[in-house]
Amino acid sequence: MPKIKPNKGLLKRIKLTSTGKVRYRRAGKSHLLSGKPSKRKRKLRRPGILDACWNAKIHRMLGMR
Repeated sequence: MPKIKPNKGLLKRIKLTSTGKVRYRRAGKSHLLSGKPSKRKRKLRRPGILDACWNAKIHRMLGMR
């Protein structure tokens, strides 16, 4: 039986925490920043945590389960 290949595009975009939660970089922080309020840009610095309902699908795409 062949090994399960992980999705390489997904590997570059997310990180897993030690408890198995999925962290990702928030969208909207790369360009056109002068028109966005400082409060919004400050909140975009923090990584996002994906909802737990996606965890099984993400782990499957990474070849973990």
